[in-house]
Amino acid sequence: MTPPILIALDQIPPSALRMASTGDDIKTGEVTAEVEVGELLTVVVVMAANVVRDIRENIRNLVGGRMTHYEKLIQNAIDAALADLQTKAQAKGYDGVVGVKISHPVVVEGGVEVIAYGNGFWLRQGKG
Repeated sequence: MTPPILIALDQIPPSALRMASTGDDIKTGEVTAEVEVGELLTVVVVMAANVVRDIRENIRNLVGGRMTHYEKLIQNAIDAALADLQTKAQAKGYDGVVGVKISHPVVVEGGVEVIAYGNGFWLRQGKG
């Protein structure tokens, strides 16, 4: 079984979106699949920052420059949120998640918060 796919709406051609929203078939070569959209799936990830690195980042903030510790922390939180979303979709029997969005990651005191969400979907295979 292939792992669920995470798909942002801007990755789908407009013609496929129209077909998916009306329940029509989507044809790819010889394969025809009907997309059935399921429930909204959400995950929240909050990761703690390292206090010692926070102090260094606050000093860097005074003089300017990239805050690489926070960049890595946010990237790790986003990666974890997408992995959790994929796991949640798979656990509920979906083939993937469509319309994947990531909320604006927020650096909170001592950490970072990320919310990822999208609708689960099933691909119903038809005859080509």
